[in-house]
Amino acid sequence: MSNPNPSSIQGLIGDALRETNELARKEIALFRNEMTSNVRSLFVGLGLLVGAAVFGVVALFVLVDALVKWLATVVHSEALAALIVGGVLLVVAVILALVGRNAMSLSALAPVRTSRQVRQDARVLSEKVSG
Repeated sequence: MSNPNPSSIQGLIGDALRETNELARKEIALFRNEMTSNVRSLFVGLGLLVGAAVFGVVALFVLVDALVKWLATVVHSEALAALIVGGVLLVVAVILALVGRNAMSLSALAPVRTSRQVRQDARVLSEKVSG
């Protein structure tokens, strides 16, 4: 049995430290990129919710105006036209609100790719160390 060469052990440790450092920098870069994308998605969802609120307010005003005109005129077509426009705006508002809510879910913010990559890298490192 011979003793391992100390300089080769130091070289191996140095290589392992450099590779670990490089791996950590790549993991941090991946995390940063993924979080930037997720935050951007959050702001898009917020914008869609603001859009839904604007359409909702406009729809409310049109529907209230239509109801007032309908009650005032009872049979004329101006009220029916206002009801149709208000109903369409309300449908748009509901669609925007649902899409915005889905875009803002907390599960969309989780760094899934980073977590998967860290697990894979840990598995590879443990295989190198044990084997």
